[in-house]
Amino acid sequence: MSEHENTVEQERSGPLQPVLAGVVAALVGFTSSFAVVLTGLRAVGASPEDAASGLLAICVTQALGMLYLSRRYRQPITLAWSTPGAALLAGTGTVTGGWPAAVGAFVVVGALVVTTGLWPRLGALITSIPTSIAQAMLAGVLLPLCLKPVTAFAASPAFIAPVVLVWLVLQRFSKRWAVPAAFVAAAIVIAVDVVAEDRVPSPADLVPRVDLTTPQWTWQAIIGIALPLYVVTMASQNIPGMAVMKSFGYDVPWRPAMGVTGLGTVVGAPFGGHAINLAAISAALAAAPQADPDPKRRWIAASSAGWFYLLLALCSAALATLVAVAPAGVVETVAGLALLGTLGASLAGALKNEAGREAAILTFLIAASGVTVLGIGSAFWALVAGLVVRWVLMPSASARP
Repeated sequence: MSEHENTVEQERSGPLQPVLAGVVAALVGFTSSFAVVLTGLRAVGASPEDAASGLLAICVTQALGMLYLSRRYRQPITLAWSTPGAALLAGTGTVTGGWPAAVGAFVVVGALVVTTGLWPRLGALITSIPTSIAQAMLAGVLLPLCLKPVTAFAASPAFIAPVVLVWLVLQRFSKRWAVPAAFVAAAIVIAVDVVAEDRVPSPADLVPRVDLTTPQWTWQAIIGIALPLYVVTMASQNIPGMAVMKSFGYDVPWRPAMGVTGLGTVVGAPFGGHAINLAAISAALAAAPQADPDPKRRWIAASSAGWFYLLLALCSAALATLVAVAPAGVVETVAGLALLGTLGASLAGALKNEAGREAAILTFLIAASGVTVLGIGSAFWALVAGLVVRWVLMPSASARP
């Protein structure tokens, strides 16, 4: 083939490369953590229908946000739901006011994110929280969910073993697809069990729907859900997401990004969505050279990811129904496996430096304990205790390990 023919062939295949990269980014991001989202929403009081509506809402809001930001700024700006935030919800449980109060807390989170973009001092306050404390709180929140594969295997090895085995094999050969493959194995296990027990859901249960919940505000939900969810979303998603994009040469516009994700969270909250934010780990799938050799064309990957998320939103009701009819522990196992990498990174960040390690360990233990005091969950108390202990033990410390 001549040089001219090679050039023509590259021109023909070029536009497809970023499109496929965006599809992969959306597919991996969705299948690797949607189980965590559904588990978290159900934990704070959502019915199966509410959880399905919430999954649809965050798919749509982040898709529209990606389509706008990527096209407006010609950057591969990808958005995601707050997976650590969903894990936090799973460990928090129902608060005073139930599901409507949780929805009210989601609205508060969105308002805080918008305020962060408009008021730099609030962002500076979040970044002033020591990294070790924030990571320790996140690790403690993740631990109970990451233990689910162990406890579920002990209770129902026949259901759990195939899921874990598939995950382990894919970890060896293709880590990116390990969790999606584990979900496929879980879906097969669920399908076999549903047919065997004659619990096949009706076709109407598989149709996407939105359920509107009127938000309510209780101080327990604001302190116990909104504040920890905001801190986790900012510290574990938005700030790292900016850093990931910077590493690939992109300066993401801070104020518009916070405005879009914050408003998207506010809009999606009454329909059950907990939070959307800048993608962190999955951001590299659209921003790396593998998406397109030309950095100026990689925004197409983020745009195609947005369009594909709109298609995935149509699966929300079917997936929520699948979760609702699953044998005990199967979905939780997939969620726990999906969060193992995040747990490892959080523990490494929390214990990286010896200075302040005692405060980080205490933060981790309190967050993992699941205790509730005054109707407020353990994540908030872990953050408070960690900051106080660090201040007492390191009164002159100014650096954030």
